[in-house]
Amino acid sequence: MIRHQNPTKQLSRVGHRCSCWRSRNARLASAIAGVEFVRGEHDGGVAIAAWPMHFDQPSNAALVADVLKTEIVVREWKDRAGVVKASLIKSVVRRFMASEEGCRIKETAEKLGAAVREATEAGGVSRIELDSFIAHVIR
Repeated sequence: MIRHQNPTKQLSRVGHRCSCWRSRNARLASAIAGVEFVRGEHDGGVAIAAWPMHFDQPSNAALVADVLKTEIVVREWKDRAGVVKASLIKSVVRRFMASEEGCRIKETAEKLGAAVREATEAGGVSRIELDSFIAHVIR
């Protein structure tokens, strides 16, 4: 695990064709970045291993894990005071890399990422709505 890294370096690592997931601290911006992520020719999001630490992160982790189904929570919020053991990290990595659950999460992340990008491209529903709002505000 790499801490305090340059965002550009992070994107290059996560963007590698062998990457299928990323770890995050459950900030909402991290969740959105995971969904929107474009990996070279790959047109899909990245599955996430969430590790909520404080503030709004527990609810963000629940949203992305339980509703969007694009992440596995590494440590539950109720266990935040405890030490995370290497065996737990190992089991999460195995769940992502060598299980049906990991494959489903990755497929869901890819589909959601593609849908988000389609909606935000020129002519996409989100882009049309944003353009309409801006036109209304500046008239």
